[in-house]
Amino acid sequence: MTAELVHAALTAPSFQNVRRRVFRQLVESLVYEGALKTRQDGDEHFVDGADAAGAGVCYSFRAVRRFGFDRVGLTSVVRRGDVEAESVALFLAEVRDSLDADAEHLTGFARELAETLFKDALSEHVRTERRTALSTADYDTLESAITDGHRYHPTYKSRLGFDAADNIAFGPEFANPVRPLWLAAHRRITEISASASVDDQYVAGQLGPAAVEFHRRIAELGHDPGDYVLVPVHPWQWRERIARAFSDQLGQGELIPLGTDPDDFGAQQSIRTLACWDDPQRPYLKLSMSIVNTSTSRGLAAHTVRNAARITDWLRQVVAGDDYLRDELRPVLLGEDLGVAVTPESGLLQADTYGALACIWRESLHRHLEPGERAVPFTGLTACHVDGTPLIDPWVRELGVEEWVRRLVRVSVLPLVHLLCRHGIALESHAQNMVLVHENGTPTRVVLKDFHDGVRFSRAHLAEPQRCPELAGTPAHHQNRNSFVETGELGLVTDFLLDAFFFINLGELAIFLADRCDLDERRFWRLVRDEIRAYQQRFGELADRFALFDVFTPTIEVEKLTTRRLLPDTELRLHTVPNPLAEVDRC
Repeated sequence: MTAELVHAALTAPSFQNVRRRVFRQLVESLVYEGALKTRQDGDEHFVDGADAAGAGVCYSFRAVRRFGFDRVGLTSVVRRGDVEAESVALFLAEVRDSLDADAEHLTGFARELAETLFKDALSEHVRTERRTALSTADYDTLESAITDGHRYHPTYKSRLGFDAADNIAFGPEFANPVRPLWLAAHRRITEISASASVDDQYVAGQLGPAAVEFHRRIAELGHDPGDYVLVPVHPWQWRERIARAFSDQLGQGELIPLGTDPDDFGAQQSIRTLACWDDPQRPYLKLSMSIVNTSTSRGLAAHTVRNAARITDWLRQVVAGDDYLRDELRPVLLGEDLGVAVTPESGLLQADTYGALACIWRESLHRHLEPGERAVPFTGLTACHVDGTPLIDPWVRELGVEEWVRRLVRVSVLPLVHLLCRHGIALESHAQNMVLVHENGTPTRVVLKDFHDGVRFSRAHLAEPQRCPELAGTPAHHQNRNSFVETGELGLVTDFLLDAFFFINLGELAIFLADRCDLDERRFWRLVRDEIRAYQQRFGELADRFALFDVFTPTIEVEKLTTRRLLPDTELRLHTVPNPLAEVDRC
């Protein structure tokens, strides 16, 4: 079946669309980040290169600058000479002298692009064949049926570590059931983070009779069940990493395989987070997976697992103590109520085990939906049916596109701006971390998630620093210039929200609405500006805080997501781009 599906996908008409998309996002991001030198004649760009024999070649394409953040948008296919370019790898090889890249990283990046092309070709073929009706699908179905991935990053579906069979078995778009394997981990090699809302029966209550069987299994092997913690592992992770990397712990009885979960789960868009199909009220399981997707490793670092419940309880207190958030906007925070990380003293093998075996239990969205409410991932706002019709088309037609945008901004932008300006807390609210709650397409409130490593603040600038918990710091062996929670640089707090939410999330929606719903980008950003300014007028007492966390700053620093894959990880790679909110605010 795998071979037949692969052949069908690679020969289907949809393959050309995928190849063009990978090419488009690659070239757009390279030009935007200044990593590709081009000669320009109006909208026409030319890139000089050389083939394997040293003969000159020239690639060309047309591109324009979008209003939002001065983004680059291709308006033609990429051509090699007089014909359409068909090989991304050949393009990179032939124009390497025009790229800001080193040879080692360029080779690895080319592989990520090839994997993305292959896996998205499979995805698009299946999507075309299944023709899922997005407009009538429930939230869990949308999590698997919306297959677009990152709309800026060119390696949006690389999934390094998955072969074709793994991709079909565990990729969300294939909607195959997954049953986690449960292990017993001795308490001396585990770290646990539990919310104040969690009791001792939290995990056992989810497993039901299986928990009794698991404890019986531990006792049969001569161990005290009270000395162990139950932790789930993704079946791929068990096969590819845990059985080997934790062989000492398995041999010594510090880790004990117990059996599979009694329920079927399905992968959400992030791949490593599983939702229970048989009991949607069960918490989502965010599991360590040693794959690389969108250029990021999908392990769960132990220090972030330790922080999960602490940050959850803190954010809940912040919202509960804020009348505007609690009673009017009513955002839903999907709490990360329990975290378990297995952290053996592994010496030289630490790189193989750190972050490899961990789980964060996240509240189910279904526990928060009220009668008449439905939910759609924010990625769904830019999704289309197979025939090209936007999922949101009937919604914007019913309300009018401008009124729909106003309501969307009120329920989704204002909670994040208020958390930033009133409280000093920025959330990494890219599209996978947000869910829109609506009633027949009318936006009513927003769901926020992924807090354990998706917040940023300066403790000195928090409105209530005494409420902020002490958080585990990043260990020396796991330092990451692109991932941190606390900072002394206030600009990095504001830019965290402006980059993830405004640049990537709203920026893509603005482009989509301009191209699909005839809403001019400049008009979109004026609508966003108007709602934020009205909010600021209402809360005039926060004027000093609005100046401190200035979302109307003329420029913002955004991460060079593609460039960082082409060069060594020696610095935080950012570039300065114009802020569309500031541009429309001057008019």
